[in-house]
Amino acid sequence: MMFTAHKKGRVALVAIVAGATVALAGCSSADPTAPSDDVASGDTIVVGSFAFPESEILGEIYAQALVAEGYEVETSFNIGPRQQTIPALQDGSINLIPEYNGNLLAYYDTEFEERTTEDVDAALVDAIAEDDLQILESAEAEDKDAYVVTSETADEFGLESIGDLSELVPFTLGANPQFGDLGYGIPGLRDVYGVGTDSGDVTFLPIEDFGGPDTVRALVDGTVQVADIYTTSPAIVTEDLVVLDDPENLIAAQNVVPLLASSVYSDELAEVLNGISAELTTDDLIALRDRVEGDEQASPSVAAADWLDEKGLI
Repeated sequence: MMFTAHKKGRVALVAIVAGATVALAGCSSADPTAPSDDVASGDTIVVGSFAFPESEILGEIYAQALVAEGYEVETSFNIGPRQQTIPALQDGSINLIPEYNGNLLAYYDTEFEERTTEDVDAALVDAIAEDDLQILESAEAEDKDAYVVTSETADEFGLESIGDLSELVPFTLGANPQFGDLGYGIPGLRDVYGVGTDSGDVTFLPIEDFGGPDTVRALVDGTVQVADIYTTSPAIVTEDLVVLDDPENLIAAQNVVPLLASSVYSDELAEVLNGISAELTTDDLIALRDRVEGDEQASPSVAAADWLDEKGLI
């Protein structure tokens, strides 16, 4: 999909949104790794996304904000995993994609030890330089694993942080099957926070949907008392769930961050994207996902346009 704008403001944005549904359909059917003549000329910024709704929403936010500043923009959404997006950035099929700093660093270094946003971002600068890529400023918004309880459980046992789960033992924890062995899963719960040091303190219930509806249902109906649910899940709000704080940074940062090919960098481009990062919060991502994935079924383009307008970025 191509957007072109030579003026700022809501008028240009309305034109973008009006044609978004048709244009997105055309982009989705195209080969996302096919070279682009426009990209080769350096005149067009091609914004990509991973193959899930949140990433497409973020891609729309980047694309529409750039159009509002006069950039010529194309989109190539729903590409796939990093094994496809990183080569696409390298060969010029795309130039920019919303990323998650912790998972991006793990792609380059599976044994990385950095945990905070600042440390992860610093490590990323060197890790991606070999591929002629660079990141801009991270948003406060994070989409990452979290230890989650119901508000009733939090109130009854005074739970605010992961370490407070010692007040809840014994309990059952529901999460994806790998969680039982991951460093930020059962072993980390024990080694970092001292929860589950005695046999029988924590019973692990594998649930296959990675924090999805089955996991949420198990938490809400009491099958499990603690669950691994991603921080931008709309269920956090709709089911009145509590994300426990992680003061020891057991779970590495997963901040949204613009990743771009160094060849398209400019101070002006960075200013636009950094302005988005400065405004984007985890609560924003929850609300955006709820609009798109919930009952409203808003399109990512409309949800993105409304958010940009609300934040005064267009």
